[in-house]
Amino acid sequence: MNRRCLLILLAALALRAVIGSPAAADVKLPGVFSPHMVLQRELPVPVWGWADAGEKVTVALAGQTREATADADGRWSVRFDPITEPGPYTLKVEGKNTIEVPDVLAGEVWLGSGQSNMAMTVNRCLDVEQETASANHPRIRMFTVARTPAETPQSDVEGSWQVCSPETVGGFSATAYFFGRELHQELDVPVGLINSSWGGTPVQAWTSVERQQEQAELKTLLDDWSRQISEWNPDKAEERFQRALKAWEEKVAQLKADGKTDLPRRPPGVVDPKLSPHRPGTLFNGMIAPLAPFGMRGAIWYQGESNAGRYNANLYGMQLALMISDWRARWGQGDFPFLYVQLPNFRRPQVEPVETTGWVIVQEEMLKTLKVPGAGMAVTIDIGEADDIHPRNKQDVGLRLAYWALSKVYGQDRVACGPLYRSMTSADGKVVVKFDHVGTGLGVRGEKLEGFAIAGTDRQFVWAEAAVAGPDTVVVSSPQVENPAAVRYAWAENPKGNLVNSADLPASPFRTDDWDLE
Repeated sequence: MNRRCLLILLAALALRAVIGSPAAADVKLPGVFSPHMVLQRELPVPVWGWADAGEKVTVALAGQTREATADADGRWSVRFDPITEPGPYTLKVEGKNTIEVPDVLAGEVWLGSGQSNMAMTVNRCLDVEQETASANHPRIRMFTVARTPAETPQSDVEGSWQVCSPETVGGFSATAYFFGRELHQELDVPVGLINSSWGGTPVQAWTSVERQQEQAELKTLLDDWSRQISEWNPDKAEERFQRALKAWEEKVAQLKADGKTDLPRRPPGVVDPKLSPHRPGTLFNGMIAPLAPFGMRGAIWYQGESNAGRYNANLYGMQLALMISDWRARWGQGDFPFLYVQLPNFRRPQVEPVETTGWVIVQEEMLKTLKVPGAGMAVTIDIGEADDIHPRNKQDVGLRLAYWALSKVYGQDRVACGPLYRSMTSADGKVVVKFDHVGTGLGVRGEKLEGFAIAGTDRQFVWAEAAVAGPDTVVVSSPQVENPAAVRYAWAENPKGNLVNSADLPASPFRTDDWDLE
């Protein structure tokens, strides 16, 4: 070795001594294992990370110690026995280096995901000043996953656990926070909320491509994305964007000159379709796969708007059930609870007896998804806003999700949701409709029951006369329909409808027929 090479080698060794070993040699934890985290109580606790291949790792938590050896890919994992006490604890990991994660609690952990209505933060909801000032709940913590589309499943996410306080709560997902707050107050345990959401995204972006490839109905969708990727030309895309941007700027200038304040959105920038947040699988790869198998009780979901408007709404129920199955397989916790928000009322008030749109179809597909074991639904057709796809009343959304969880997951004796259609019989020109989830009985907001439409075999719906005729029964009829064959309720984007149960929770839209929808 010549003198020059020897000097370079010595300098490199000296530098390494100063800055320490390369990062690959250090034991490392995923981002979700970080200070202030909440672990799921009363279930086995998985902990994993990375180290050098063959490196021995010792992990200590809540009086338990586990050992593991990193595999050929450098990954190691351990599993602790269930933790019953809330803590706080310190998670300690030792290998060639030592990591200590302080202020770890054990409680109820829920993953919240979806599009903009899940992403919408507390500082944009109703009564923000009051909600912020009263948010002194140090045992509620939220981990917000950085928005990261990816072509392949990733191993880690960016984010940090935030302790709930008046200073931090404004950035929390409002739906997840109000859901978690109710659980915290009712159960008196710590609550951890993982917010992994992205506005405007469809359900297929949150499901693995592998699972979607198993469904023949999704072949056209997947093929279309393959075509977009193969035909992608960034120069032409930039040209199209610049033309759209110029047209938008001109339109905005004109509207402002005319004194208008309702301005169109700026056109989106150029996005490579390989990393589009709309591409099937990209958000699963970047924002869901890295979280598994972090222990949790279940998931809450607020999405569907994108699929109602841009994709085949008739496929939504299949796609949602597929995603639920996909996530459950990744976590390996069996049929963990999966609770979701049925789309709320939106756009112009109902005029015709039935008004079928993609929005209404997605609402029905959500109702059908209740057949999936462990699924639950919050009905929100009474708390939306006609002119805003982002209703500000997220308090009731979170509460209604929590009602289902408290009833069906935690065993409290309470009504889980609004009335859900069970059955119908038709005789003597009348239809008798039966409901589940009525509490002590059905009720009406207002003087007269509205929102029911009836049809004969000609499938021509007319407004119906309807009345509560028992704790779980509504009788529907119309002099215009001598031999009724079907009933629909609240069948519109912004429907009439005032049927409730004893807890004043609204009935879900439904239909008794299975006729093809236009």
